Amino acid sequence: MVTLSIDPTLLVAAVSIVAALALMLVVVLTRTPNIPLSRRRPDAPVRRSPVATVTDALTGLLGRIMSARGSRLSAAISGSGIRLPARDVVFLTLCAVVVAFAGGLLLKGPVFAVAMTLVPPLVVWLLVRSKTTRRHRRFADQLDETTQLLAGSLRAGYSFNQALVAVSRESESPTSEEFSRINNEVRLGRPLGESLLACGARMRSEDFYWLAQAVAINREVGGNLADVLDNVGTTIRERSELHRRVRALSSEGRLSAIVLMGLPIVVGLGLAVLNPTYVSGFTSSAIGYLMLVAIAVLLIVGGFWLRAMITIKY
Repeated sequence: MVTLSIDPTLLVAAVSIVAALALMLVVVLTRTPNIPLSRRRPDAPVRRSPVATVTDALTGLLGRIMSARGSRLSAAISGSGIRLPARDVVFLTLCAVVVAFAGGLLLKGPVFAVAMTLVPPLVVWLLVRSKTTRRHRRFADQLDETTQLLAGSLRAGYSFNQALVAVSRESESPTSEEFSRINNEVRLGRPLGESLLACGARMRSEDFYWLAQAVAINREVGGNLADVLDNVGTTIRERSELHRRVRALSSEGRLSAIVLMGLPIVVGLGLAVLNPTYVSGFTSSAIGYLMLVAIAVLLIVGGFWLRAMITIKY
């Protein structure tokens, strides 16, 4: 008679992968922008699966923890344009960490599993940073047209608040989203100047900060705001041209920095896949692990050094 023996560690790892993937699937499928049934039909019974109930409880707990700590993570995720709430993004990242740890445990062992847990947070951080940078750049590129649209709306007889509504309706993302947020904040009672300055801080736009200052000064001392916006728009246009010229001149240095940073990682991963025995010395002794740590530290230092060299302030 043949008896099957199953390693408890492997069984727990497999169950953890399945559970984490199920929770991630529930979060992705149930977080829709549609109005929930409980608001459209309050008397209708709400049917939730046990997995969805557990997911809601866990994400709610994460949301309360993040709001209590006042974490900047929520602001960073919302500023990147990701549609999911910050608590859901954190929950998905934690589930991915569980999957990576269990998968590494099944493939290589505990050391590899611990190393794999660093991959999901790093990927999410790079994704949020990349989307935030692209969103800020698009906002800066659209600012010249935004200023012209504001000035044209004022000359057409609109009030400044009506001009903001026109910009939110006729502009592209992310300008439309940010101006819609400004309009909503003003309707809820927040001063217009504070909303404009907060938008400039969120988008990290010095040019928009100048526009907000010009609007605030004009509202205090009076004058033709359309002409003021035209002057500000001219300055923004000249600065944008200078910024694009600087990026074009520094493109070679940025590409060199990317190659120098990525080449050691790509070569190391390629050797690990093609010839594992060649790099096995790094993971078979304490000296090898120390060398890996030294390599990581030197790469980080070199990255900051290259960033300082290719970053031009003007």
